[in-house]
Amino acid sequence: MTSHTAGPFGRALCAMITPFTATGGLDLDAARRHAASLVADGCDGLVLSGTTGESPTTTDEEKTALLRAVREAVGDSVPLIAGVGSSDTRHTVRLAREAEAAGADGLLVVTPYYSRPPQAAVEAHFLKVAEATGIGLMLYDIPGRTGTRIEPATLLRLAEHPRVLAVKDCSYDLLAATGVMARTSLAYYSGCEELNLPLYAIGGAGYVSTVANAVPRQMRAVLDAFDAGDIAEAARLNGLVAPLVEAMMAAGLPGTVTAKALLEAGPVREPLQPAGREAAAGLRGLYEELLAAAGQSLP
Repeated sequence: MTSHTAGPFGRALCAMITPFTATGGLDLDAARRHAASLVADGCDGLVLSGTTGESPTTTDEEKTALLRAVREAVGDSVPLIAGVGSSDTRHTVRLAREAEAAGADGLLVVTPYYSRPPQAAVEAHFLKVAEATGIGLMLYDIPGRTGTRIEPATLLRLAEHPRVLAVKDCSYDLLAATGVMARTSLAYYSGCEELNLPLYAIGGAGYVSTVANAVPRQMRAVLDAFDAGDIAEAARLNGLVAPLVEAMMAAGLPGTVTAKALLEAGPVREPLQPAGREAAAGLRGLYEELLAAAGQSLP
């Protein structure tokens, strides 16, 4: 049997959508229901107010209200990681403190974006956030969106801080991840569904998944099979979810848009636009095919 050291925030994490009402307001009742459903279906951690949660277009007050509502819905059954990243260090620190006060177990902190700071400034940004609270950080390395990578040498230094615990990795560099994992205790979480199984196989802690909003059990089943030592079954299950992953994450629409279209979970906020009828129908078809292939009835 293959064994993995438990990550600090679980292993099967969902990057949760933020439900809105038809008029565009925060829908806390829907958020409570969705969070409880995700936990019941196998998510052992929830990431709130990340990119999937439309953090660029939710207010600080909405982020806090969402966190409190989800905590109320799931209790202490799973860790809640609050997205607090921004391009402004002072704002990020303030969000981090507010999230800790609202009950977050950890903080997702993305590299400062647009301004493209050098590595020394990136490191200083993360360290200021780490010093601002008493809870752990998951650093979010997604250079395709931020314009700046967290270089491996920077990660090695940051790993020395006791509250820098994990990385959500969207760098598409398994070799660099291998090197950092070999030299630190950082828990690596895949932030790209197509790399969930490969990263897990080389020592990753799990994933933070947008697709898990729709199929949490099927995403987790891949890791369960791997941990049971059935590599062939893990590969088979990974292949089953691949078409839906591609449609949701690599077909030209943001994952937030496709997840909300599939779940019929209310509107997205501008500048995002909802998926068209044809795209939504295609997603639904792939979803139904996946559930049928997994031998499960539709909800």
